[in-house]
Amino acid sequence: MSAPSLTKFVLKRPWLRRWMMPISKWYADAAGYRKLGLRVDDLIPEESETVMLALKRLPPKEAYDRVFRIRRAFQCGLSHQLLPKDQQTKPEEVGATVHRTRTAVLTKPQDYLYLTPIIRQIEQESRERGDLDSMVVNRNKNRKEKPKDH
Repeated sequence: MSAPSLTKFVLKRPWLRRWMMPISKWYADAAGYRKLGLRVDDLIPEESETVMLALKRLPPKEAYDRVFRIRRAFQCGLSHQLLPKDQQTKPEEVGATVHRTRTAVLTKPQDYLYLTPIIRQIEQESRERGDLDSMVVNRNKNRKEKPKDH
């Protein structure tokens, strides 16, 4: 799930951020998922064990809303139509991320991530479990053992 990201690199350089923001807004609009009423986390395939476990951990309302959005988008795809403008996901509805720099506090619109934080948590738990499972415990050989009384 995790992929390399240039977000921090771009946000640290104001000139690069000013240049990239219009491109990122255009790309998000051109992707078309907002015109079908979807959020970015609705596009994550459900084929991996991690994503299936994250879907089980979703609150019931959020899980219902996800299924509703996916079914509605599927129906729009079958009928070759887009949702009316009032039902499409709008950029101002998706949320905001606050980034602090040395000179200012920047607010950038970002899709509401409801599934990604859970997936990251599951990946972290899996890494931690793997580290604990592969840990080797070495006994101190200099320590004398007490004789057992029978």
